[in-house]
Amino acid sequence: MSATGSHDHFLVALSVLVAAAASYTALDLASRVGATTGWVSRAWLATAAIAMGGGIWSMHFVAMLAFSMPGMEASYDPSLTALSLLLAIGATGIAFAIVNRQQAKLLALLLSGLFMGLGIAGMHYTGMAAMRMHADLSYERFWVATSILIAIGAATTALWLAFGSVRSYSRLIAAVVMGFAVSGMHYAAMQGLVFSTHVGQHTGQGDASLDQIRLALAVAATTFVILFLASVAAMFDRRFAVLVEREATALRASEERFRTLYRMTPLPLHFLDSAGAIQQVSDAWLDLLGYARTEVIGRPLTNFMTEASTRQRIQSDWPKLAEQGFLENVEYRFVTKSGDFRDVVLSSRAERDAQGRLSGVLGGLVDVTARKHAEDALRQAQKIEAVGQLTGGVAHDFNNLLAVVLGNLELMRKRLPDDERSLRLLDNAVQGAKRGAALTQRLLAFARRQDLKPEPVNVATLVHGMADLLQRAIGPEVRIDVQFPLDLPKAQVDANQLELALLNLAVNARDAMPNGGTITIAAREQTDSLVRLNSAHPGGYVCVSVADTGEGMDEATLMRAREPFFTTKGIGKGTGLGLSMVHGLAEQSGGKLLLKSEKDRGTTAEVWLPIATTEVPPSIALHERREPEVLGSTSLGMSILVVDDDALVLSNTAEMLEDLGHTVLRASSGREALALLKGSSGVDLLLTDHAMPEMSGSQLVATVRSERPSMPVILASGYAELAADIPSNLFRLQKPFDQAALRRALDAQITIRDVNVIHFPVRQG
Repeated sequence: MSATGSHDHFLVALSVLVAAAASYTALDLASRVGATTGWVSRAWLATAAIAMGGGIWSMHFVAMLAFSMPGMEASYDPSLTALSLLLAIGATGIAFAIVNRQQAKLLALLLSGLFMGLGIAGMHYTGMAAMRMHADLSYERFWVATSILIAIGAATTALWLAFGSVRSYSRLIAAVVMGFAVSGMHYAAMQGLVFSTHVGQHTGQGDASLDQIRLALAVAATTFVILFLASVAAMFDRRFAVLVEREATALRASEERFRTLYRMTPLPLHFLDSAGAIQQVSDAWLDLLGYARTEVIGRPLTNFMTEASTRQRIQSDWPKLAEQGFLENVEYRFVTKSGDFRDVVLSSRAERDAQGRLSGVLGGLVDVTARKHAEDALRQAQKIEAVGQLTGGVAHDFNNLLAVVLGNLELMRKRLPDDERSLRLLDNAVQGAKRGAALTQRLLAFARRQDLKPEPVNVATLVHGMADLLQRAIGPEVRIDVQFPLDLPKAQVDANQLELALLNLAVNARDAMPNGGTITIAAREQTDSLVRLNSAHPGGYVCVSVADTGEGMDEATLMRAREPFFTTKGIGKGTGLGLSMVHGLAEQSGGKLLLKSEKDRGTTAEVWLPIATTEVPPSIALHERREPEVLGSTSLGMSILVVDDDALVLSNTAEMLEDLGHTVLRASSGREALALLKGSSGVDLLLTDHAMPEMSGSQLVATVRSERPSMPVILASGYAELAADIPSNLFRLQKPFDQAALRRALDAQITIRDVNVIHFPVRQG
């Protein structure tokens, strides 16, 4: 016969509460799955599955204990009861794992919900099968289907909520709904349960026994404790995760600040891995070599070095760095993205791991390219200065020899008969000596020891005045273009030497244009704000430029262009002193020679000269510009003391003076000259060389003037840079000189006492 039972309302409510608590805890634990990784994530996944599956089983067991039939005792098979628990946990765990791995895709969610729902339903009916009583059980199909559908729906909803972005308050509402849904599945299944009692068995309605209530409370209490502990664990894990995330955020911010500081530092820094590949570089490093960050990260540092530096780095420096842990100030040459070279000094520090193995290298570069260029320029200047000093000394000695040759040739000419061939040979010898004298003037110009007479010069007037000379010198195939502003100030320079310099530059420009072209001679007023020329002449300059449209010079040739005796012309076509002479003139005048040139784009030579600040007194200027007159009786019959340490020069000078009708006393040193002066009171004039051992000419003059202040004195020298203590009114005669120049000097010294220096240019034959 059929029998019906009843449910204890308290235990029914308790079962619903267990289901809701289990759902909330499972949802809470599942939220930790996505917040963690690795085995921790899998542990939280298993815990959530146990909470959900175990909670559903606990709800089912409490709900079964809530059902009772009066007069009929029920018991449970332990193995089937355990199997029902495993079914709930296993089905829930597998469904959670699938959905978590598939990242809650719809198909995976539906299939997992179906699997989990069937598992829960299987758990329910396995638990029912574990119940032992004096009755037979049967099920109505409608309620069985309804319970299974409720289980599948509840399972799918649980999976969606577990791995969706559900907030805390939503999770609480979802847990309540899930509790009623899971409980509804159970009680729907119980509604379809039919009991058929055995014959003689008393049936009726009644409440659950005291033992059933106690067991239900024990199971529920155990479930609540487990769920509470799981929730507490999740809470602590969440708190710990917040702290970890906060610390990670701070660490990331610190790393980003360090990375930004590293990149923005004004120093070119890099960090290499253990193989020497670049891991990090600063912005200054990238700016130095011209690369983008993506072009250097991961590449070996040696990829940016020259072949020689790479070989040095690999064969010598890298093993040394790995062994001793540091390198200091090692010189390398790097290649920029544009192909330029950068000379750098590299210092490195090695980093090691806990086992002492090389893990990385921190390095810094110092760009010494400018310093290298400055050092090269200094060495070049020192070399040129040394050559200049040697050249000046040689030119001085050569001047003495030329003075002897010219003087003797001139005296010989007076004594030769009027033989045409002999006179022609003598004239050739004189012309050769004068060409030698012109060469010594170039050498002295290079050595900056020529005798300059700077004065205010109108550069435009000077260039227009030598236009015919320039055109004849460069030929008809080259056109000359002259460009001068109307308000160009005057330049402080020796006019004769500037003419010679411009002529040299024009000839060089012509030789650079074998097929003809244009030479542009221009001038402009300029300041030294862009190019610091000479601290002794700050301010304004007149920049005289000579530009051609010729073949130009490459960088290597341009760097050597000012060197003495350097020439790109053929043998016998150039002395290599043209630019050197112009350079010497500019430097000695307080300016500078600047060269600008590119291959196949012509050359521009700029001579920077200081602007004239004062005008030369008219009387001196007129005197210096007029052609000296030959005076006759003014200086005849004088007694002249000649002093020179060179016996040939001394003899030659004495012969020329005697030929002019003067009485000559000879002395080979300053001390000998003083002795002669003390023994003779009839000396009318002193003619002395300047560069002499023991006592120089200027020292001799000072001693003589202290004793005979009215005695006329002539100082003969080929140098322009004399001692600072030489009186400004001391008359100077430039070597080499001929007899006519010597006679003019004697006449000028007797008749014009206030003239400082008269320059007699060597005539070109």
